[in-house]
Amino acid sequence: MSAGGFLLIIIAALLLFGPNKLPDLGRAVGRTFREFKEATRDIVDDQPEVRRTETAPQPQVEGPKPDDRRLPE
Repeated sequence: MSAGGFLLIIIAALLLFGPNKLPDLGRAVGRTFREFKEATRDIVDDQPEVRRTETAPQPQVEGPKPDDRRLPE
């Protein structure tokens, strides 16, 4: 949006709502955007995770056997 268009929107808002109501209007718009953002985040978080049905076999690591240990000589 160009600077001229932005300035035109500000002047129109001042004429429609007056300088006393603009801060309240700004807060209301900010709250609306914040709630919308939180709602969309909740929707994305609620989607179920995709799980793989087949898992790769885990290698089994055997620990040292008690018979294999030796004391230093």
